[in-house]
Amino acid sequence: MSHLGLIRGLKDIEEIEKVPWTDRIKEKNTVELIENGARTNPEATAISFLESGDSFESPMRIAFKDLMGRIRQTANMLYDLGIGPKDVVSYVLPNLPQTHYVLWGAEAAGIANPINPLLEPAAIRDICVSVQTRVLVCLGETEGNDIWEKVNAIRKEIPTLKFVVQVMGSTDKAENIIGFDEMLESYPSDQYIFTRPIKPEDIASIYHTGGTTGTPKLAMRTHCNEVIMAYDLRIMAGFNTGSTLLCGLPLFHCNGTIVTGLAPFAAGGQVVMLSPMGYRDPSIIKNFFKIVEKFQAESFSAVPTILSSLLELPIGDADISSLKYVICGAAPLSQELFRRIESRTGMKILEGYGLTEGAVASAFNPKDGERKVGSVGIRMPYQSVKIAILDENGNYIREGKCGEIGAVTIKGPNVFNGYLEESHNQGVWMPDGSFSTGDLGRIDEDGYLWLTGRKKELIIRGGHNIDPAAIEEPLFQMPNVRQVAAVGRPDPYAGEVPVAYVEMADGVDMDENQIMQWARENIGERAAVPKEVIIIPSMPLTPVGKIFKPALRWDATRRVYEKELKQLDGIAEILRIDVVEDNSHGIKVTISVEPAADHGMDTIKQRINELLSKYTVFYEIEKAS
Repeated sequence: MSHLGLIRGLKDIEEIEKVPWTDRIKEKNTVELIENGARTNPEATAISFLESGDSFESPMRIAFKDLMGRIRQTANMLYDLGIGPKDVVSYVLPNLPQTHYVLWGAEAAGIANPINPLLEPAAIRDICVSVQTRVLVCLGETEGNDIWEKVNAIRKEIPTLKFVVQVMGSTDKAENIIGFDEMLESYPSDQYIFTRPIKPEDIASIYHTGGTTGTPKLAMRTHCNEVIMAYDLRIMAGFNTGSTLLCGLPLFHCNGTIVTGLAPFAAGGQVVMLSPMGYRDPSIIKNFFKIVEKFQAESFSAVPTILSSLLELPIGDADISSLKYVICGAAPLSQELFRRIESRTGMKILEGYGLTEGAVASAFNPKDGERKVGSVGIRMPYQSVKIAILDENGNYIREGKCGEIGAVTIKGPNVFNGYLEESHNQGVWMPDGSFSTGDLGRIDEDGYLWLTGRKKELIIRGGHNIDPAAIEEPLFQMPNVRQVAAVGRPDPYAGEVPVAYVEMADGVDMDENQIMQWARENIGERAAVPKEVIIIPSMPLTPVGKIFKPALRWDATRRVYEKELKQLDGIAEILRIDVVEDNSHGIKVTISVEPAADHGMDTIKQRINELLSKYTVFYEIEKAS
C-alpha cells in the first residue's frame, strides 16, 4: 500500500488511478490487511482502551502482536464452534478490545454481523433470524448494562443459533453458553487451526442499515469492499504508521469499525478507544482535550452533534497541537459550525460522504487542497460518484449535468453487491451498475459533491423544493443555538410547509418568537422561512449521533392533526395520536378516540375524515379499548 502523498484535487486522484487498483493493492482480505499492518512494528501499541474519560491516564494498552494473537484465537474458537466461510457470527457488544477480536476473528473464520446494542430485543432477534446467525457474541451480565438481558430473552427464538458466547461472562454447557475470555486461552495465538483461502469476493460482513421496522435492511460487503476502503481512507485522511486516532463512534457501525479500526490497523497506527460507550460517555467529552494531549492524537472521526458539544468545552491548558484533522460525516455540517471549530482548535475538518453500502466513504474533501465548506468533497480513488436524473417513479433518464441536482449514485470496488433481502434490491441499481444512494446532490465544475438532502428530507412546498440547510444554516448562526433541524409539516394547501426544531444552549432563556424574528431577518428565501419554531430540550439522535429527522417529522405531523381534531365539537375525546414509520405509506397516523355519549364511531369517523380531508398523510381511526 503506497502512494500516501498530497491530495489536492481530482488530478491527484486521477494520477493514483493510472496504476490499476489490482496492481496497487495486494491484500486479498481484511485478515491479510491487519496482519501486514501488525508486521510494521509488532511491539507498537495498536489499541489503547480507556475504561472511562476519567481514567485516561491509565489506559489498557494492546500491542499489535497481541491484537493479532487475540484475533487468531477468536477465529480458532469460532471455527471450533462450527463456523465456516458462509456462517454468520453476530455480535451485540459495546466498544471493547474484545469487539475488535470478535469482528476480525469472525471475518477470518466466517462472516461478521455487528448489531446495535441499543436495539430492542425483537429487532435484534429479527436481524439474527434474517442472517441465520450460528454464533451470537454478547456482553455478559454486567452492572448498568442490559445487553445480556436482551439476548437471553430472544436467544431461543433464533432457529439457526448453536452457541451464545459471553464476553465477561461464564460458561454454561447445558445451555450452550460459552465464556469468551476463559475459552479463548485454550486456543493458539500464533497460528490458525484451520485453512481457509479467503477470496476478495467472499462476504466479510453483514451490517444492518436504514430503519429498524419491517424486514431488516442488511448490506452484504465483501473482503474486497473493505480492503479497498481501508486503502482509500489512508490516502484521503493521511493515516500513516505511528498515527494515533481516537475512536468514539460505535463498533456496530462501519464508521467506527473501518475509519477508526481497519484503516489505522492496516497502516500500523494506534486506535484510542474512548470507553465502552464512546462519545455517549459524558466523561469522555469532559476530558476530550486532555485525552488528545495525553495520546498526541492526530485525528478523530465524529458527526456534527459531537463537534457541537466540543465547541462548548473549554480547551484550558491542554496542548492539542497534535490534532491535524477531524473526519466528519453522517450529516451535512453547518458552515458556521465548521468555521467555529477550525478557528478554535486549529485542525482541519475533512468533511466526507458515504454509506454502509459503499463500505463507509465515497467522497472526501482533499486534505491538502481546497476544502469547500458545505460540500462533502471529491470522489475517492477508484470510485465513481455521479448524479442521475430520475423520473417520478425512480427510473433512470440520464446523467446529470454540472451543477444539476439529482440522485447521487456510487460505483466502484468498494460498493457492495446488494442487500440480503432481495426486496430491498429493487429500484436501487442504475443501468450502468451504479448504486442509487437515496441522497440528492449536485457536482460542481471542480468535481466537488454538494448534498441537497434526501428525497424524504427535501421540503416540497407547493411544488417548490426547499433545502433544509437554507433554514438550518441561518438559525444556527443565532447566538446560543446549539442544534437546528428543519422538516416539512403537513399543510392542507401547500402539501407541506417548513418548521424548525431548535435546541438551545443550557440556561438560555429565549422564546420561539425571538427565533422566528431572526429567521425572518436572516433566511434569504421567503418560502423557506419556517411557519413555526419549536424549542425542544434535546434533539432525537440516532445511535451514531446524527439528528433523527423522521422523529421530528412525526412530531410535526402529530401536532397538526391534534390541532385539527380539537374541532370535534364534543362528539369524541382524542386519547392518543401515534405517528410511526410505515413500509407502505411512509408515515402512518393512528388516531385513538373515545366517543362521547350518544355518538357512534361512524359519525365520529365521518367528522374526522372531513377535518383531515386535505392532508396527504395516511391515517387510521380506532376506538379506544
